[in-house]
Amino acid sequence: MSWVKAVCYFKRINCYLLNLFKIEVSYALDFGTSNTVITRVNPVTQQSEIIKLSGLSQQLGNNPPLIPSLVYVEDAKNTNILVGQTVRDCGLDLSNNSRFFRQFKRGIGANIQGFLPELDETSVTFEKIGEWFLNRVIEQLKTESATPLDSLVLTVPVDSFETYRHWLGNVCQGWNIDQVRLLDEPTAAALGYGTTEEELLLVLDFGGGTVDLSLVKLGSDNLQKNQGFILKWGQKFLGESKSQKPKIARVLAKAGANLGGSDIDNWLMNYFAKTQDVPVSSLTLRLAERLKIKLSSQEKANEVYFNDETLDSYELALDRDGFESILKEEQFFIKLDELMSQVLQQARRNGIEKNDIDGILLVGGTVQIPAVQTWVKQYFDEDKIKCDRPFSAIAEGALKLAEGFEVKDFLYHSYGIRYWNRRKKCHSWHSIIKSGQSYPMNEPIEIKLGASIENQPSIELIIGELGSETGGTEVYFDGDRLVTRSLGNEQSNVQALNDRDGARTLAKLEPLGMPGSDRIKLEFWVDEQRFLRVSVEDLLTQNSLVENQIVAELS
Repeated sequence: MSWVKAVCYFKRINCYLLNLFKIEVSYALDFGTSNTVITRVNPVTQQSEIIKLSGLSQQLGNNPPLIPSLVYVEDAKNTNILVGQTVRDCGLDLSNNSRFFRQFKRGIGANIQGFLPELDETSVTFEKIGEWFLNRVIEQLKTESATPLDSLVLTVPVDSFETYRHWLGNVCQGWNIDQVRLLDEPTAAALGYGTTEEELLLVLDFGGGTVDLSLVKLGSDNLQKNQGFILKWGQKFLGESKSQKPKIARVLAKAGANLGGSDIDNWLMNYFAKTQDVPVSSLTLRLAERLKIKLSSQEKANEVYFNDETLDSYELALDRDGFESILKEEQFFIKLDELMSQVLQQARRNGIEKNDIDGILLVGGTVQIPAVQTWVKQYFDEDKIKCDRPFSAIAEGALKLAEGFEVKDFLYHSYGIRYWNRRKKCHSWHSIIKSGQSYPMNEPIEIKLGASIENQPSIELIIGELGSETGGTEVYFDGDRLVTRSLGNEQSNVQALNDRDGARTLAKLEPLGMPGSDRIKLEFWVDEQRFLRVSVEDLLTQNSLVENQIVAELS
């Protein structure tokens, strides 16, 4: 029997035994801007392990197997695509070909200023690129896995908007997996560092596209379970382990921004474009990324490129002092200080001081930059800081949901209703549910509204998800590059949740509404599954117009 046939035979026997004894295997997927990581619980050892997929994963040095989050579209109409390391092996990431995509996660659910090309008479969006990438990864995982894919935990950035979560939920519906759940990346990282004692941990998750800080309390709790954010849950999983006392990961404070290692790559490329007249291209961006990685372990680094066909050559050189100067010029550390300030202020509102924090966990490729580690040490003692699992902690921690850990969380964004601001002569937003609200809510939020015009037939409201009220970042195009920039303090990022036909109308008015007095009473609250619900009472007729209706899913 050949080696290949023996492996296939073993896989079939393994799957048969797992199905025979109904051993359910859990997987976790950390979809990142730069790299994606997959882990599973080994059914024999019951230990977590990182999955390496042939053709898709790369393994450099002591790093675990990583899947580069890259896509090359060979045929959009027939969904013929290449993903992961295959794209790099074919050299397709070094050209400005419109069929090559990187950093596409940043554009999913974001208000993008720019456009994407039409390929093979097919419209392409970041959502479509992300869907193709994840579908290909899941397909390969199912093909190569010796165990059935019963349960999957997906991790999401703490600052992700509702549209991203909805997109992810829609994508996973086609995977034929019984149970799919969401978990914030920083919370997963806290679980992934292996501590199971009751500790107060601050997680700095700094990847390719986002930076997230989360203050997490680990321990036990007798409160009602909240097993992450459930996207799909097959019947075979319902009612299990009800007698077990859950271990709790309680999120006490969190803050995030659309800022990551990809931005640093762009800053380096712009620096060499200005100082050495190097062209801005996918090639020089890749060289800048390699230079950045080298500077994490070397005081000085250089990257040399020569094309024997065009005779083009580049030599990029930089030391750590010069690198740090570029970061300071881009106000990199000021932005990090603002996020740290937000988290520590939230902690103080919970009676927690900086010295009370037991450990600081660094996660993501960007935390390997020495200047970032130095910045962290300005706030905390060095012996509290851990940075030995930058790539694997999130995916490994997400598996803890399958081991009895439960998550108690709060709403990161505020939610409000849109109204016409007469003074400013523009639409503004009135917050109804504040950021930091825990759920499920014990008491509803009550609002009374009147008709705005004579003979008004219905009450229409646009519900919005409100970003940071003290500024933030937005994603936009700079030529063919996807980058970020800071918003002013007077601006906030808002995404409407129900601004579409059929969704704005909350209640019909009979008789028709007339201005001059309150006509309806609305009660809003959030249930245990993060659904925003509303009940509406007609104050004129005292009739109940809407009872416990879902308005939107919240993030």
